[in-house]
Amino acid sequence: MLRRLDLRGAGLDLRDRLPRPSPVGDGPIAAVQAILADVRARGDEAVRECTERFDGVHLDDLRVAPGELHAALERIPDDLRAALHTAHDNIWAYHETQVAPEVTHERDGIVVRDLHRAVDRAGLYVPGGRAAYPSTVLMTAVPARVAGVADIVLCVPPRKDGSVPDVVLAAAAIAGVGEVYRIGGAQAIAAMAYGTESIAAVDVIVGPGNVYVALAKREVAGVVGIPSSFAGPSEVVVVADGSAPARFAAVDVVLQAEHGPDGLAWLVTWDEAVADEVTSELTRIVEASPRRAEIEATLDGGGYAVVCDGPEQALAVANAIAPEHLELMVADPDGLLPLVRHAGAVFCGPWAPASVGDYLAGPNHVLPTNGSARFSEALRVDDFVKHVHVVSLTHEALVRVAPVVATLADAEGLAAHAESVRSRL
Repeated sequence: MLRRLDLRGAGLDLRDRLPRPSPVGDGPIAAVQAILADVRARGDEAVRECTERFDGVHLDDLRVAPGELHAALERIPDDLRAALHTAHDNIWAYHETQVAPEVTHERDGIVVRDLHRAVDRAGLYVPGGRAAYPSTVLMTAVPARVAGVADIVLCVPPRKDGSVPDVVLAAAAIAGVGEVYRIGGAQAIAAMAYGTESIAAVDVIVGPGNVYVALAKREVAGVVGIPSSFAGPSEVVVVADGSAPARFAAVDVVLQAEHGPDGLAWLVTWDEAVADEVTSELTRIVEASPRRAEIEATLDGGGYAVVCDGPEQALAVANAIAPEHLELMVADPDGLLPLVRHAGAVFCGPWAPASVGDYLAGPNHVLPTNGSARFSEALRVDDFVKHVHVVSLTHEALVRVAPVVATLADAEGLAAHAESVRSRL
């Protein structure tokens, strides 16, 4: 199930030698652009038609009745409700550490204050269809709440009967989501970005999704705020040595593949026996899995067992992939951390599977995929906040800096800029 890739002797410059899924092509982009344009032009009518076409559901009312959120919270089992609260509290506690104080900087009479202002309205996208993701509700809503966003909107694809799973609505109730809409795909991104008769436009859209959702977010960037990461199909790279239990490594390669096609699931090792044993374990796990079809769809396109010269080359592979999740299942994970340059999140040792990060470690599980970890990071409180600087000068400070400002303005040919300071002298 994992194709073998032997890189021994290939050196450290590996980016052009590594296969990876290429989900972005002209077809998906054109399809997304057509949906966005249609929703922008026709609003709710286009959203309903897309929902019927792609989800097989006819909807009269796009919004879930507000009372359904707390009703769902009461309906779910007690242990599930307790688990959601525990996860919520851990996620909240971690994201509170990201709230920085407003800073005042003073230099020679020039005072600059840094104001933090949350956006007014945030849009959250939570996937559906193959599974329910209450954890993603918490991961997207909590940092928005910590940031101080007043209005939080959630879009989630409906089930075949037009409903939204109770566990998703319960998580929305716990996280303080104000509006929930039963729509998914690019049409949901369009509705939140442009607004429709039922859904007021938002200022920021966050959340993971399939390639169509990720592309739609890129297309509306500029109309609304979109974090720079490409939050698309799931990825994991497990770096393992002989100290790693083969079953641990195998199940962790599988765990992100459960989400379905277009992602990647890699094992990287410098021990060929480890590659053999983990591959064998993985085959047994997949054959017994209730989500075998989703796992095989991922592994068919993006499943590899890589054999390297040693730890340095193994981390060169990981950095070239820039995976969403990187697991260092080795005897000395901390010793490899200095070599990590590009990864959405790193999990160290045999007792820190990525699944703990997915649910309740605290840091966000909305992570960069498709190589965007080279320049971006996990969803953060700052993704919902604007920094506004405020400048004040004393008269004495202006007198001192005016010649410098005027000289620079003159050099750029901007006479009014120069006069604005000269006239005050």
